[in-house]
Amino acid sequence: MNIARNLERSALFFPDRPAISEGVTVTSYAQLNDRANRIATALLKLGIQPGDKVGLCAPNSEAWVAFYFGTLKAGAVAVTLSSTLTRDEFSMMVKATTPKALFVPGKRWDEVHSPMESEIPKMILGGGAGLNMDRLTEMGSSSFRTVERDRADTAAILSTGGTTGRPKGVMLTHENILSALQCVVFNERSTEKDRALCFLPFNHVFGQMHIMNATILSGGCIELIPSFDMEKVLHILSSGRVTKLFAVPTIYIRLLGLESLREKLGSVRYCFSAAASMAAETVRQWRERTGLQIHEAYGMTESASMVTYNHCHRHVVGSVGTVTGTTEIMIRDLEGNIREVGEEGEICIRGRNIMKGYHNKPQETQASFRGEWFRSGDIGTMDEDGYLYIVDRLNDMIITGGENVYPREIEEILVQRPEVRIWRPHKRNEYHTDDKLTQSHRGKNEQPVRRLLHECIPHGMQKRRHQHHDRDFRRQADYSSST
Repeated sequence: MNIARNLERSALFFPDRPAISEGVTVTSYAQLNDRANRIATALLKLGIQPGDKVGLCAPNSEAWVAFYFGTLKAGAVAVTLSSTLTRDEFSMMVKATTPKALFVPGKRWDEVHSPMESEIPKMILGGGAGLNMDRLTEMGSSSFRTVERDRADTAAILSTGGTTGRPKGVMLTHENILSALQCVVFNERSTEKDRALCFLPFNHVFGQMHIMNATILSGGCIELIPSFDMEKVLHILSSGRVTKLFAVPTIYIRLLGLESLREKLGSVRYCFSAAASMAAETVRQWRERTGLQIHEAYGMTESASMVTYNHCHRHVVGSVGTVTGTTEIMIRDLEGNIREVGEEGEICIRGRNIMKGYHNKPQETQASFRGEWFRSGDIGTMDEDGYLYIVDRLNDMIITGGENVYPREIEEILVQRPEVRIWRPHKRNEYHTDDKLTQSHRGKNEQPVRRLLHECIPHGMQKRRHQHHDRDFRRQADYSSST
């Protein structure tokens, strides 16, 4: 088994169809597969062997996709790192994962050279002291048969901070990834005629698995933008090429502020939101304005993408849907006892898509499992129809007056208020008190925000005086005040 065969099959079935559209450049499946073959054979000539780790740390591009599949075709493990890492973070991740080769922009060369001690040349995108992509592909051959791997062999290592903020390398096997991709393609009814807009980073599980890999599996086209740019997004949508829109809640909220929204979406038939749970009110507004559902799923890096999906048949606002494929979910209390329907507890998951473990972290891997069941660290409930509802992160739970209060409960209340214009993701790991909504708005808006909190949030939630470690993606109210 090798997930690189997904590219080979799409190149066989749809050789002339577009695989990647990047600005004015369009790469067909035959061209992408040819380039990946050349990279694979070049890597083997440079001494890369099956099972070796090869790092990718670059912005989204056609070259990133070609190098990723070339790495997999050679039987190596793709270690995908964020291109926005600081120098120290980058050095730490390289030392932790010890790749034998790196695919990086030229500006990263000085940062690579110090922590990397290897005779294998560094693969440099955009020039530098190592091999650039042109030289690399010239070394290789277009005739190549993908190296077979065992289904339990690691295919990719993705970084996740989890609840601790300390990065961990999640080892995903070929079986993990293929199982997840098949669920995505089936539930989204993806075909070779789809064009998926992607501005989310490929180093992240959603961009890499749910968008890029799943689109390649179905033979569709990736409409690629290096990062989110509203003007570019609207321009591509207006062309009528895009059929699938993937975004995060804040972007959907921004789009709701546009006039003639349905016309601006062009040929979009499908919308999906990732990264954070979507407020029910936003889903309702989007459906009223566009006639389209915003589909959601529940998943994490450790599950290689979706665990549940909401939903191609019966969409339930506020839920993240029902389990997909052969995945199983159990709601348990902290002692491991199974909770009844409607009762809150930790979401535990079992399935072929669940990770092999954390790279070089056996103790953390062991702590994340209870037997075969992966402990997500998320609190949720399941109704009698099997629909899952996310309450909050286990580490975000606040105990006040003997009752459990979750930040998301407060968010769901605030987002319904017309005074709250937008929720912004905030990545810093830090501690907050119950004044976190007002801390970013010192000055003329502080008192209106404070009044709003006291007006719309139940008294029991207001009384807490508590510090808690918040989630990776924190939300803050952008209060639009007339004062």
